[in-house]
Amino acid sequence: MIKLSSEPSRHRVAVWRELRKVGALSLGQGVWAVPDVPVFADGVGRAVTLTEQAGGQAVTLTASGRGPEDAARFRAMFTAARSADWAEFLADCGKFEQELAKEIRIAKFTLAELEEEEQSLERLRRWHRDLTARDVFGAPEAAEAGRRLKQCAAGCEDYAERVFAALHQAPEADR
Repeated sequence: MIKLSSEPSRHRVAVWRELRKVGALSLGQGVWAVPDVPVFADGVGRAVTLTEQAGGQAVTLTASGRGPEDAARFRAMFTAARSADWAEFLADCGKFEQELAKEIRIAKFTLAELEEEEQSLERLRRWHRDLTARDVFGAPEAAEAGRRLKQCAAGCEDYAERVFAALHQAPEADR
């Protein structure tokens, strides 16, 4: 539970960003929840530190539901949040694949463009690692995300081969 002054808002925003980054589920005004597993400990610790540095108060609790239905409800809420994260990831995979297709269609085979596409792929890989770490209950979209990331990597490899082929092609006069 986080309690911060409303002004300046930058403190609340910093704590909110940290909790969102770690994958915490907002349950209401200043109340956040994560499963009690080690992957969340550092992020919760950073949020508590940010809160205290801003003069606020943080209370961390270990809680369980009154019955199995409460645990199931929390699990469903947390998994739904991860499903939304995976859906966003899958949409970005689609954008990446469209970008590669466009570059191939217009024959833009430059090292600069290849480097940009490789950076985009690396961003997708980091995002996939982060989502996988916080998807402790296994959202159904996770398997599809893994397949799509492999497709993105294969597409980038194909594009790289096309770039290198275009760059090492002998000019017409030299043939």
